[in-house]
Amino acid sequence: MTLTGIDHCTVVVSDMERAVKFYRDVLGLPEVEIPSTFPGAGLKVRWFKLGGQYIHLFPMPAADPPSPKHVAMHVADVNAARDWFKSRGVETKETVPIPGADRFFIADPDGNRIEIIQWFDLSAIVPVGGDGGKSPAI
Repeated sequence: MTLTGIDHCTVVVSDMERAVKFYRDVLGLPEVEIPSTFPGAGLKVRWFKLGGQYIHLFPMPAADPPSPKHVAMHVADVNAARDWFKSRGVETKETVPIPGADRFFIADPDGNRIEIIQWFDLSAIVPVGGDGGKSPAI
């Protein structure tokens, strides 16, 4: 088996409509229909397209406690992204630099961390172990 990418990630939200406004209106992600089997199963999730992947918003009575876990989203112009979020009242937090990239963090209304990153030089990412970066067999 070979893993080929990340399909989606799920983000816990405590107020679905507030979260939808953030992911749709602030991040600019288009909402997509959920599978027809979900409503019958009692699932009240909302899906958003992000490039070739998806973000699933999952309602819970309370938000997850603060932690270092996060979703990272890449952008074409990190400085324009900083300006975009600041103009919308979204706090940006600088973080430890990564060689070959510029990045910062924001948070959604539930405090879920989102990294915004622009890569300038992907050669800075070097495989560990000398196997050419191949995934272990599962």
